[in-house]
Order: sequence, then structure tokens, then C-alpha cells
Amino acid sequence: QVQLVESGGGLVQAGGSLKLSCAASGSIFGINDMGWYRQAPGNQRELVASITISDRTIYADSVKGRFTISRDNTKNTVYLQMNSLKPEDTAVYYCNAKKTNRYGTFNTWGQGTQVTVSL
Repeated sequence: QVQLVESGGGLVQAGGSLKLSCAASGSIFGINDMGWYRQAPGNQRELVASITISDRTIYADSVKGRFTISRDNTKNTVYLQMNSLKPEDTAVYYCNAKKTNRYGTFNTWGQGTQVTVSL
């Protein structure tokens, strides 16, 4: 089993910055991709950014140029640096890890961390 623990959420004013961290533990062998998703009240959970084992990144159009995802494999941790935050970024942010083995691909989710951006 894989456990993901997020931290770094909080309340900031529009234009501010926040950095989220997600530490993976447990059976981390086989994790290929990690990413950040978010879900605002009444909305679907959506991909914010993802990063592969080879550091290839994908960003949602809404956060390009403002958010940066990175990972430290020695610490089994993925980060999301969020700059120029907007009220529309307000959501619960979830860390995700994809693990592949002979049986298929499996996803693990963190518990979520609240990000609130005020005007």
C-alpha cells in the first residue's frame, strides 16, 4: 500500500503564493507518475499538474505560467508551487500517485489540503 500525505494548504490573498507538498510512503516501488488534482464545491475533480518519473510535466491551461510541479525522488515527495493565485484556484487539492505492476495501474490519493484564495 501507498500512503500520501499533503501539506502546505492555507488561506492567501489573490496574487499570493503557496507551496504544497506531498510525501509518499509505504510500498512506493513502481510509482511512475505523481500529480495534483483539485476539486471545488460543486465541481468535478480536475487535473492541475502531473509529473512523470522522467520529469515530464503537464499543466492544466488554467494554471500554466503560474504553477510549477516538481519532485524530489530521494524524498519521495512531489511539490506544487502556486504563484499569482486567483480566487478561482480555491479548492481542495489532492495528491495522486500512479503505480504500475503486472496486474495493472493503480491510483492512490492523499486526504486533500484546502487552498482558499480571497480577493
